[in-house]
Order: sequence, then C-alpha cells, then structure tokens
Amino acid sequence: MKSINPNDFKVTKEIKLKKIPTLLDIKADDEEKEEKLDKVQAKLSDLQDTMYAHNKYSVLICLQGMDTSGKDSLIREVFKEFNPRGVVVHSFKTPNSTELSHDYLWRHYIALPEKGKFAIFNRTHYENVLVTRVHPEYILNENLPDINSVEDIKPKFWKNRIEQINNFEKHIADNGTIILKFYLHLSKDEQRERLLRRLEEGKHNWKFSPGDLKEREHWDEYQKYYEEAINETSKEHAPWYVVPADDKEMARYIVAKIIWEEMKTHTDIKEPELDDKILANFESYKKALGA
Repeated sequence: MKSINPNDFKVTKEIKLKKIPTLLDIKADDEEKEEKLDKVQAKLSDLQDTMYAHNKYSVLICLQGMDTSGKDSLIREVFKEFNPRGVVVHSFKTPNSTELSHDYLWRHYIALPEKGKFAIFNRTHYENVLVTRVHPEYILNENLPDINSVEDIKPKFWKNRIEQINNFEKHIADNGTIILKFYLHLSKDEQRERLLRRLEEGKHNWKFSPGDLKEREHWDEYQKYYEEAINETSKEHAPWYVVPADDKEMARYIVAKIIWEEMKTHTDIKEPELDDKILANFESYKKALGA
C-alpha cells in the first residue's frame, strides 16, 4: 500500500479542480484500507485525550463536498474511537429565523470547539459563498442593508465575504484553534451512481431528495465557486486539502491520516506535569488509599 503524504493533497498554489483526480489508486483492497484506518483512529483518540489534558488547543475540522460525497459516513468512521466528550459534530442546514437575525458567521462562532476538544463542521461557513452564490436569492433572507434585490448583490459583495471568512479563520487560529479544511472531490458520474443506489436500495431510500437532482443541475457552477473559494482561502493557518472521494474507504483513510500527520507537527501538545508537591507525596497517597 502506497504511503499517504498530506502535502500531496494540500492546496498551496492555485488549483483547477478538473485537473485533480477524484479517484486515487494506492494498491490496496478495502480490508487493508480499513486496517490502516483503524490504526490511525486509535492514534487520534489517544491524541485527543492528551490534547484535552493539555487544554491549550482546539481543533476545527471542516468538511465540504457535493451531495453524496460521503461526509456523514466519514465522520462516523474516522472519529468513532473518540471519547464522546471530546468531539462535537455540527451539521449546518438552512439558517433558521434565530440564525438569520444575526450575521451569517454568528452560528459558526457559537459552535466553535472548546479548548481541548474537536469540532467537526459538516458543511461549514463556506456555504455562505457557495450555495448562496448559486442561489443569490437566499441572501435576501439575511435582511442586509442596501441589499433589496438580487441585482444589488455585486461581485464586491462576494469578495468581501471571502475576506471576512479569512479574517474569521485567522482570528480563531491566533487564539489556539487548529483548522483543517477538507473538500471531498467527487466526480459527477460517481454522484449519479450514489443517487441511483439511494433509489434502488430500500435501506437508503430515506436519503434521497428530489432537491438533490435540482442541485445536480448546477454542478458546473458549484465546481467554479468551490474552486474560487478554495484558492482564495487556503492559508498556512487554515489549509484546504482536496481529497479524492470516489472511493469512500480511501477518502476516510486519507482524511484521518492527514489529521494525524498535521497534529503531530504540534509538538508542544503534551500531558501536563504534576506539581512537585504532589509528586513528592505519592507514597503517602498510596498508603492512605491502601489503609
């Protein structure tokens, strides 16, 4: 099985999504991929325990991708060994009335992880420059000054939003949040196959929505805006990784491996040392418990 190098997926210069493969062959069967994932899962679980004790960093994992790209199953498989108290998943859907009464980043701010914990954003603050760009009429629900119709939404509006997102991520990174962003790069043909399975296999029927087909009609627009957003917001403190997603098992392992390798670079994450006074009295504590 070929080794996984995070730098092969990290966006450090301008990319073209059409030129990036959606399937990666690393010469391994599903069983071997699962074994590799199991090992990384255990390492990440131990790391999270240490990070919780260290209590200086939090980790924000951002997952984006077209419908059926495998975000839900990836979360289930990659993070299943975590202590439930150490990881929180947020799935951001259409903003509700309370969320719309605040600025568009508010609901993401209040969902940020505490120190020592992981948070996973399943769909993220980037929906505000993706879905709303494909459907600019949604912006009208935000009741913004000087935006009374779709015609009022000029290119500068989107440029400002990208800048605001960059500022948001820089702010939280400067305050101890480790940010890792993953785009699950799915092919249109593979999406078609997965949507068909939802229709043909009874246990997956509930996942199907006619809205998935309507959004599929906007495929090229989404690819364009994903590409723009990734290119303009992949920073050293908040990098994007484009992960081939046609093979779900492979995508899960790649994401887990990248998280592990990137977290290892934070060499200061260690369990705190006990106070000298407590260490000096260890034997007396043992005697007290023994009695």
